Amino acid sequence: MKKVLRVLGFLILAIVLLIAAGAAFIHFRGVPSYEPREVQVNIPTDSTSLARGEHLATLICADCHRGEGNKLSGKQMVDVPDFFGYVHSGNITRDKKYGAGRYTDGELIHFLRTGIKRDGGYSYVMTGFPHLSDEDLFSIVAYLRSDAPQLDPVSKPSPPCRPTFFTKFLANVVFKPFPYPEKTILAPPITDKVAYGRYLVNGGVDCYACHSASFTTNNPLEPEKSAGYLAGGNILIDPTDLREITSANLTPHPVHGIGKWTEAEFAEAVRYGKRRGGGSLSAAMPKFTVMTDEEISAIYAFLKTVPATDHAVDRVK
Repeated sequence: MKKVLRVLGFLILAIVLLIAAGAAFIHFRGVPSYEPREVQVNIPTDSTSLARGEHLATLICADCHRGEGNKLSGKQMVDVPDFFGYVHSGNITRDKKYGAGRYTDGELIHFLRTGIKRDGGYSYVMTGFPHLSDEDLFSIVAYLRSDAPQLDPVSKPSPPCRPTFFTKFLANVVFKPFPYPEKTILAPPITDKVAYGRYLVNGGVDCYACHSASFTTNNPLEPEKSAGYLAGGNILIDPTDLREITSANLTPHPVHGIGKWTEAEFAEAVRYGKRRGGGSLSAAMPKFTVMTDEEISAIYAFLKTVPATDHAVDRVK
């Protein structure tokens, strides 16, 4: 019996030592680096592409990257949950030392697709856009190269992010760079409302990322396989007072979701943060004031096709 206990003790000790060694490896290794790449791309410069890029950058990029003086020079992301650590968004002005201006078009497209920076670092917060169409992604880059005032060079480095051990663990075990697509990605026509709404929810504005169960269980490559897809409950931080809130259930459930919302009510919430029945939504929900009627209508049409989920959260009334 003593021999069995001794062997069992050695096994437990070995397991503890292996866990400790693994934890030490993750702690000191930090977030892994990957092989950077520059892809061959032809970025458009026509006025239509620039206008499209400005629209998309305003919807997708500006809220996180707008810093002092209305320049897209980056800021501390106070609405990122504490368990991810200190996060500061990047400088995406035209500055050639600290901003997006230091990237070639090919490096920038590869980063926006995969999350791998030009120096091989991995962006575990802004992990990339695997579903955004080539046309839309190229238009964003075209706009970032433009002479728009908010992109005027700001010679200011972004403070380094300080990931927690939990984030380092996720980056080593769970989070991985997206593969660079092997073929052209096309967006569905905006006239196909449900398909285009799905494109915006899953690949453009990424509504699902906040409105599913958790950032840690989202499935970016197959968003509809994310735990609690669009049923809400993810923990968000209100940037005005730093209180925790839960994201809303966006499924068409008549009690816990948006099943009783009209399209007009949905538009008021998306654009201006107005809650159905009165009051305001939390500031954790960005106000998409430039979103077009067609885009809002498409998102609303798609959400109506999602299976209704009986998941009660406090955000929708």
